[in-house]
Amino acid sequence: MVTLPLHDPGIARFGMDTTTLAGPLQAKLEAIAAAGFSQVMLKASDLSNHPDGWRAAARAVRASGLRPTGLQVLRDFEGLSGHLHQYKVGVAQTMLEMAAEAGADVLLVCSTTSAHASADIEHWARDLRKLAIMAIPWGIRIAYEALSWGRHVHEFTTAWDVVSRADCPNLGLGLDSYHIFATQSPLEWVDELDPERIFLVQLSDFMWQEVRTQEELISTARTFRVFPGEGVHSEQLAQLVLRLHRLGYRGDYSFEVFNDDYQQLPPEYVAARGRRSAQWLAEDVLHVDAPWRSPWHWARRSAPQAPI
Repeated sequence: MVTLPLHDPGIARFGMDTTTLAGPLQAKLEAIAAAGFSQVMLKASDLSNHPDGWRAAARAVRASGLRPTGLQVLRDFEGLSGHLHQYKVGVAQTMLEMAAEAGADVLLVCSTTSAHASADIEHWARDLRKLAIMAIPWGIRIAYEALSWGRHVHEFTTAWDVVSRADCPNLGLGLDSYHIFATQSPLEWVDELDPERIFLVQLSDFMWQEVRTQEELISTARTFRVFPGEGVHSEQLAQLVLRLHRLGYRGDYSFEVFNDDYQQLPPEYVAARGRRSAQWLAEDVLHVDAPWRSPWHWARRSAPQAPI
């Protein structure tokens, strides 16, 4: 096995989501660092499920040397009223505290799926503005992501409309390639975004050209995503990253790869796959003026390899 440099500067803009890896938080952090990544996207349950409590988990994150990309995910926040709204405000306050304790400066919020949510876009904008203002004392930015099965917001253009209406400097977009490809949103729409208001980009691929039902949409998203370049959307994914780069986006990318098979494998093996994808994106897509290649092409021309 190759010994990989810790925190490889060549893949510094790329990180791993803890949700991609099996095992306890400490094992995930060690595998991500050993694969050469410098950042980690945290899942709130990884902190709350720590045997010594979430504050101990936050200390472990800080001690790992990995920079937290952010904390995910606050669900079903916008559009509620009365006691439901107050309940979600309480959840949000605690998640903001958790993010700050772990050193994460982004809280990811996905568009609501709640049947109780209002269909009024001004209501959504008002709620997200309130959340962003709540986050200011913590020094945290709110990244709002369009969930492809969201009740009202399922494309990033609608999410951008909500963010623009809310007009709060620490409220921006979270983009997820899975949701973009699943809804078949034209990549040209990315050109209409403000790169300074894109706070996070999560990347993954999947194995079929389209999803035909909502059930398949959700099950693929939650159980069978793959790393960039492992699926059938490599060219689209490369084009998305290049389009964001031309737009002026210089923020973080993280691999959010929900995959039941990966959950059965040692985290270091899965993290090695993630490194291979990061190397492809960093070298062959962003840094080399050449046609896109899959990371498996990169693997064939680079030796020796960490086993996968």
